[in-house]
Amino acid sequence: MKTYDEKHIKNIVLLGAAKSGKTTLSETMLFEAGIIHKRGTVEEANTVSDYHEIEYERGSSVYATCLHTEWRDYKINIIDTPGLEDFIGEVIASIRVCDTAVLLLHAQYGVEVGTELIWDYVDKYRKPTILAVNHLDNEEANFNKVVDDARRTLGPAVTIMQYPVNQGIGFNSVIDLLKMTLYRFPANGGKPEKLPIPDSEKERAEQLHNVLVEKAAENDDTLMEHYFEKGSLDEDEMREGLKIGMLKHQVFPVFCLSAERNMGSGRLMGFIDNVAPSATEMPPEITEAGEPIPCDPAGPACLFVFKTLLEPHIGRLTFFKVLSGEIKAGQELVNEKGNTNERLNQLFIADGKNRNPVERLRSGDIGCTLKLKNTLTNHTLNDRSFTGQVDPIHFPPPKVRAAIEARSKSDDEKLGEVLAEIHMEDPTLEIEYNRELKQVILHGQGELHLAVTKWRLENIYKMQVDYLPAKIPYRETIQKPAQASYRHKKQSGGAGQFGEVFMKIEPWYEGMPPFKEHPVRDTEEIALNWGGKLVFNNCIVGGAIDNRFLPSILKGVMEKMNEGPLTGSYVRDIRVSVYDGKMHPVDSNDISFKIAGMMAFRDAFHQASPQLLEPVYDVETSAPDTMSGDIMSELQSRRSIITGMDTLNGSQVIKARTPQAELDKLYAALRNITQGKAKVKAQFAEYAPVPGEMQKKLSDEYRKTEVVG
Repeated sequence: MKTYDEKHIKNIVLLGAAKSGKTTLSETMLFEAGIIHKRGTVEEANTVSDYHEIEYERGSSVYATCLHTEWRDYKINIIDTPGLEDFIGEVIASIRVCDTAVLLLHAQYGVEVGTELIWDYVDKYRKPTILAVNHLDNEEANFNKVVDDARRTLGPAVTIMQYPVNQGIGFNSVIDLLKMTLYRFPANGGKPEKLPIPDSEKERAEQLHNVLVEKAAENDDTLMEHYFEKGSLDEDEMREGLKIGMLKHQVFPVFCLSAERNMGSGRLMGFIDNVAPSATEMPPEITEAGEPIPCDPAGPACLFVFKTLLEPHIGRLTFFKVLSGEIKAGQELVNEKGNTNERLNQLFIADGKNRNPVERLRSGDIGCTLKLKNTLTNHTLNDRSFTGQVDPIHFPPPKVRAAIEARSKSDDEKLGEVLAEIHMEDPTLEIEYNRELKQVILHGQGELHLAVTKWRLENIYKMQVDYLPAKIPYRETIQKPAQASYRHKKQSGGAGQFGEVFMKIEPWYEGMPPFKEHPVRDTEEIALNWGGKLVFNNCIVGGAIDNRFLPSILKGVMEKMNEGPLTGSYVRDIRVSVYDGKMHPVDSNDISFKIAGMMAFRDAFHQASPQLLEPVYDVETSAPDTMSGDIMSELQSRRSIITGMDTLNGSQVIKARTPQAELDKLYAALRNITQGKAKVKAQFAEYAPVPGEMQKKLSDEYRKTEVVG
């Protein structure tokens, strides 16, 4: 395979909502360049990009797939991405390493829900962007509406580069405003015929051409001077101005396509070659220490891993972008995470499941390698002369969760290993081994994300699993002081057991006055691992209980706080004062006082107006203003308290406090009532009291399990 220098390598990511045509476009680009000799289709499950079994079954992309094409002495690396929010991690990683985003807009639907979410990340990374209006052969195609929609969402940088002459069923012609030429495609697509612009379109074409010239000129002072002097710019000057505008995020050129009928992809690739920036023209990557990494082939070797994939019969595939220097097969680099060495025994350019071996990759290029032992997504590999760690990709927090368990107990250990592998591939799927709840909990981006994970477990790893509701980490506390005593006495021949404890418990709060009812000999403050505090006062005088038994009493109290009297949840924020008791010269021992302390605490707790607390989250929902009423109704129906409203970027932002018990279902409900337009963020806020009826129900359920146990 030909080796391209860094100036002739272009990295693009195909983005867009589901069914916008990304996979079809990538297939057409490969076909036009002669990389493949027959175009596959999504329907026939034979495209280069969608090659995983789950993608065949679903008929849509689940993974981001690396491809490449070669067009007029340029190499174009392509990453085809999924269009659904549930797989947003694949999209974000791809945006991060590509230098130009090609955002597909459906000619009928315009800026769809998925498009807005994706755009947030394109805008965040300030990636140069090309808009491609696809499906112009759709009978409901409306180019002007799509452009207006795009301008409302993406702003005035949306700039028409081409427009269709005859959109709809008979679509076959576009007018290119840079070249001022009409392109007419043959019935089966491919190379178009170049024709003069017809008289009926000249006025519109001239107006739009002038707008394009002005857009190109306004991004550079020298070009603006040329424009004022000549009243126009030549084609090369326009290309230069458009590139500058794209780099400044002030020009988003609009192209016309029917990817399915192979119309427009060649012109798009030509523009990518000539105008879209290469990695050398983009701002350099930054290390965690804030140092730039120039894209310099003569610099120290440095690569950044953006994707890890486990392929059956092959093993671990590691996808990376060469940020600096030149990478050679057999080269040894240092992994900055853990300071371990990795040898790149083989280098490949990937085209879906096909891997083309290469001997070297230069700065700015994208490739992959096999079987690295200690290198994962977000890791940096360097030669020994460079020690920078690239600032990692920041993935969004999960939105839904479910507990998972293997149907066969013999698969329990294997399940943990498999989930670790899946998380290695997909950092947005988080695995929590919750000892408190005694559950393995999966945290994902949506219900489909979890469903696909279950499919993989059952079909790839051959493990039968079940999803269960994830339990809520409740907390228990008290609302008033109470006293109790407990005598533990056991005699069954030989040495017996005896211990009696008197204690008072109170709600603890920061800054509460010292305990005064009995003299306090010493106090121990324990910051609990699950939040809150236990304050333990030793108020024993006169030797009623020997000092050596106080730690056992505390141990008994802590044991009951680990499994609270009300629902078995952790107990927090209590002051315990042990003020009296009795012991036996022969039968008293540690176990006796541990049991006495535990039971006295339990009895006092039930008398102290126990209160169950639940985790509550700050939830922020943004959506179009017309949907705010439905959103507020949904929030309030799920025990949420509205805390504020605001307007941001044309959307209504509703803030609320929502119990975690309602949160898992709330996300799906908001997605449904807003047709996916709601953006929801949730962050833990506090523990708050559970309503009385709910507390009674949960407490009764726990007592039944105690009886059964």
